[in-house]
Amino acid sequence: MGIEEKLPSGVALTTVEKLAGWARARSVWPATFGLACCAIEMMQMAGTRHDQARFGMEKTGSTPREADLMIVAGRVSQKMAPVLRQIYDQMPDPKWVISMGVCASSGGMFNNYAIVQGVDHVVPVDVYVPGCPPRPEMLMDAVLKLHDKILNMKLGPNRDREITELEEARLSLLPLHVTSGANGAGGEP
Repeated sequence: MGIEEKLPSGVALTTVEKLAGWARARSVWPATFGLACCAIEMMQMAGTRHDQARFGMEKTGSTPREADLMIVAGRVSQKMAPVLRQIYDQMPDPKWVISMGVCASSGGMFNNYAIVQGVDHVVPVDVYVPGCPPRPEMLMDAVLKLHDKILNMKLGPNRDREITELEEARLSLLPLHVTSGANGAGGEP
């Protein structure tokens, strides 16, 4: 009874939102931010064995204004955090962040004053890649998860409000070592 029956076979129907999500997911241009040993594993993904061109990522941005994905690989020092945030702010919207490795995600074994205890205190993170260092295959899996997230992203006037709310919620989170307490029993120390 609907329009599907009136169209000839072979015609696909979709929404503008789904079509735009599909196009954006397959044209993600990364700005790599390699800070430590995880950057070596991140560079392997650009090689012929892993072929990031399959994901529409063959163009790596030489400037943040050309990139829409930031891959933070390695530990972020307190001195590097403002630079990281400045590069993130220069990227055009919509933009996404992958935190690669345990040091970028939670500070890793560097639990001291010089290292940021999670890059999500500086920029909002969309996908976390665990490991020390994570393999390139894990980064490829994170890119595929990010593609799924981009495909389901909303368009229109509610998108800006949703992004702002998510960023504020993520930046207001406390580090795990503060929320778990000194004795590991939970609660505030």
